[in-house]
Amino acid sequence: MRKSSYLSINLKEIREKALSLLAECRICPRECGVNRLKNERGHCQTGRYALVSSYGPHFGEEPELVGSSGSGTIFFSYCNLNCLYCQNYEISQLGEGREKDREALAKIMVYLQEIGCHNINLVSPTHIVPQFLEALELAVKEGLKIPIVYNSGGYDKVETLKLLEGIIDIYMPDAKYSDDENAKRYSNAPNYFATNKRALKEMHRQVGDLVCDERGIAQRGLIIRHLVLPNRIAGSFRVLEFIAREISKDTYVNIMAQYRPCYHASRYLELSRRITDEEFKEVIEYARSLGLHRGF
Repeated sequence: MRKSSYLSINLKEIREKALSLLAECRICPRECGVNRLKNERGHCQTGRYALVSSYGPHFGEEPELVGSSGSGTIFFSYCNLNCLYCQNYEISQLGEGREKDREALAKIMVYLQEIGCHNINLVSPTHIVPQFLEALELAVKEGLKIPIVYNSGGYDKVETLKLLEGIIDIYMPDAKYSDDENAKRYSNAPNYFATNKRALKEMHRQVGDLVCDERGIAQRGLIIRHLVLPNRIAGSFRVLEFIAREISKDTYVNIMAQYRPCYHASRYLELSRRITDEEFKEVIEYARSLGLHRGF
C-alpha cells in the first residue's frame, strides 16, 4: 500500500492556518464572513464544530474505492450547495446529525481504518476543512495511514484546496452544471461552472489522474462525478468538453444515471421525472467521442 503523503506533512501549521480562516469565514466560495470560532453560522449552518450524520463502511461508491472491505465514509451534515433534488436532503439540507469535536472525529477515522476500510471518505467536506484538519492531526498520532478521499459537490475554493495539498490523496468532486443559470436556479450556486472548473484544475494539479494498486484499489488521483439530469439541464456536453480538453482524457469520469426527483424536484416540471435511456446514452457516447474512456 502506498504511504499517504499526509504522514510527512506539518499538520499543526496547516491546521492553525485553516482554523484562523473561520474567524471571518472564507472557507468556501460563498465567503459568508461570520465568526465560526464563536459558533456564528453562515450559509452552511455549521459553527465551530463539524456535524456528522453517520459513518461506516460504504459499498455503494466506485469499485476502486469500495474494494473488498468498503470505503470508510463520514457523512457530514449540511452543505454549501442547496440542490433542490438532493437525494440526501435530510443530511445536506435539514442538517440531520450531531456535533463532533476533534477528538470524536479523529476516533471515527481511526475506527474506520481498524475495521478494514480502504480509505477515509469525507462526504460534503467543503465547509468543514479546518475541522477535518485538526482531527486528522490527532488521528495520525493514533496511527491513521490510509488514503483520504475528498468527496465534494465541486463548489470549492482554490485557496482552501491549496491548504489540502499533500493531505488529500483522492479528490472526488461533482461537476454538476455548465449552465450558471441552471446552477443558480436548482442548486443556489452562483457562478458554479467557473468556480467548478478552477477547483477541478487545482485538484488535478495536486493529485493527477487516478492511480490504483495491484488490487485495483484507488491510492491517489482525481475522480469526477457527473449526474445526468433530465432535459439536458446539467449541460453535460460542455462539462465533458472541459474535462477532456482542459484536464485530461485519462480522467476517471463517473457518468451517473441514478437521478430521481427527490426533495423539492417535483415542484419543477423539468425535473419531475427520471432521465430516459436516450438521455443517458447520448452523454456516454459524447464522452467517448471526446476521448474520455475511464469510469463508464
